[in-house]
Formats: sequence, structure tokens, C-alpha cells
Amino acid sequence: MPIYEYKCQKCGRQFEAFQGISDSELKACKFCKGKVHKLVSLSSFSLKGTGWYATDYKGKKPTAKAKKEKSETSDSSTTTTKETAKIEPTKPSES
Repeated sequence: MPIYEYKCQKCGRQFEAFQGISDSELKACKFCKGKVHKLVSLSSFSLKGTGWYATDYKGKKPTAKAKKEKSETSDSSTTTTKETAKIEPTKPSES
């Protein structure tokens, strides 16, 4: 059940009320019976865990270890390319 915040226009107090989504807004302060209005407040809802933006897509900077592994991988692939370029095709032997 959602928690809504209200502020009294008469006494200035703020209070919370547990209400269903389909329930009507409160009209009177529970302390002085003055007129109240609903406040817009921050939610405590937080997305956590695998698959959420905060953990998977936030754009974390790569660590030094990840950079080193990436450079080693690219170095080994360029070495393989250079070695492949040095190999000359052999001519088929005539029998």
C-alpha cells in the first residue's frame, strides 16, 4: 500500500497516510482538521541487481586489469596476423 505525504495549510504540519491507489485524497488534517494538500515526494524505490541500469549499463570505467587483458589480446592477434603474412604459398609439385 502506498504512503502519501500531506501538508496542512492551517497548522503547517506534514504527515503521512497509508492509502490505496484508488482511495480518494484526504481533505482534512488529522491534527487540527484544517485543509490539506498532497505533497510530491521522493520515492525510496531503487533498481538493484543484474539486468538493471545501475549495475549493467551505467558506463563503468574499465579497470587497469581489464585494460591490460584487452591490450594483450590485441597484441596476440596482431602477432598472428604478421606471422600469417610471412608464410608463402607452396607450389604444387609436379609428378
